[in-house]
Amino acid sequence: MRSYQMFINGQWVDAVSGKTFEAFNPATGEVNATIPEGGVEDIDRAVEAARKAFESGPWADMSPSDRGRLLFEVAQELRNKSEFFAEVESRGNGLPINETMHIAIPSMIDVLEFYAGLATKIQGETLASPNNRFNFTLKEPLGVIGAIVPWNFPLMLTMWKLAPALAAGNTIVIKPAEQTPISTLELVKVFQEAGIPDGVINVVPGYGQGAGRALSSQSDVDKIAFTGSTHTGKLIMQAASKNLKPVSLELGGKSPNIIFEDANIENAVKGSMFGIYFGQGQVCASGSRMFVQESIYDTFMDAFTRKVKTIKVGDPLDPSTQMGPQISLQQLERIEKYVASGIEEGATLSLGGKRSAPVNNGYFFTPTIFEDVTTDMTIAKEEIFGPVLSVIRFKDEQDVLEKANDTIYGLAAGVWTENVKRAHRMIKGLKAGTVYVNTFSMLDSVSPFGGTKQSGFGRELGIQAMDMYTETKSVWMDLSDDHLNWYGI
Repeated sequence: MRSYQMFINGQWVDAVSGKTFEAFNPATGEVNATIPEGGVEDIDRAVEAARKAFESGPWADMSPSDRGRLLFEVAQELRNKSEFFAEVESRGNGLPINETMHIAIPSMIDVLEFYAGLATKIQGETLASPNNRFNFTLKEPLGVIGAIVPWNFPLMLTMWKLAPALAAGNTIVIKPAEQTPISTLELVKVFQEAGIPDGVINVVPGYGQGAGRALSSQSDVDKIAFTGSTHTGKLIMQAASKNLKPVSLELGGKSPNIIFEDANIENAVKGSMFGIYFGQGQVCASGSRMFVQESIYDTFMDAFTRKVKTIKVGDPLDPSTQMGPQISLQQLERIEKYVASGIEEGATLSLGGKRSAPVNNGYFFTPTIFEDVTTDMTIAKEEIFGPVLSVIRFKDEQDVLEKANDTIYGLAAGVWTENVKRAHRMIKGLKAGTVYVNTFSMLDSVSPFGGTKQSGFGRELGIQAMDMYTETKSVWMDLSDDHLNWYGI
């Protein structure tokens, strides 16, 4: 069994308390590694190192072009080590190796390359002002960023925060999820080997109540970037409010996926399967509420159910596996409680709803479908974060818009239709940060991603994400010979 240390100020160190915890392989229940348990003192050390690196030394003096070149160098090395990181990620969170190798890791690298290119393109503006004055703006880094990352896509979602933060000239302290710290610790080794100055990146593993709370409330952190549950996001906002630091939150979802009668059924079946079962359903934007128009309901559900039955649940390191384990026993038991509530509240369990054990002691659950679901049921209202689909009938556009928007969340939505006018009406009517038309769960570095309502605020990815890691400074210069003398002194 391997042991890791945390990364602070360019050094690999143990927790001040000496405490450790274990990270498990969800496919086998076996221990992957022993990890230092960071606490308040470790966060303070990391923030102090990040502050020093931001204010003085090689990082503060490094030109944007040099920062960009360093990030490009790391991206190339990550590309060379793609197979290694794909396996580390799959062992850590149970994603099938095909999903880590062909989706998660390439996406992570693409994000780093995208922001490496933006490092030299952060620009202010010259503003219209009277001839005797000159007014312009500067875009400057915020300072020390605190990043709290979830367990479902650790490397990819770490990079969503790390890459724009560094490209803008900030330094960062990362608190990975306690379930999946290993891949982030391996990631920072590549940055270290590429020559990232000490203190620019710091990684402090630990629990939310310890390291996470300490990072959120640390007075010398300039901004918190968080991805995770809505409940935890509210706690982070409370902690950050003590120092009035800005917060960006990418939180939970209960995304509607709407199938109209004129949709291409074959495409809608395939895309909707990906929308809910990709990543074992442990995806914030997953299409966990599927709305099917009454006139095609039976035809569509027959085709959909037949296809779902073919999904292979198994060892995530087996290339033929299409769905791996849930992240933990706790998450497995949480899913079972939701299934029980669905049955109790009157929904029809038409497929799955039970554990699967293709690997001994793994946390596997079968692809699950509930029909006869109404919008007031718990399984239609709360984020399950597992491979559980709630199917709801609808009559027409007005009916489905009311039902789809009847949620506290607003992260994503999907629409399947061949009618371009209908598609635009739905795009306008759906309250969501992202709307997919005749597809689902698409991401690209150039496209901003984030939510509305209790799915959070702020946008990651795209040029827009740079606004979360920079601030605007307005500068006034007096060019006149007769300077301001309002009081006639």
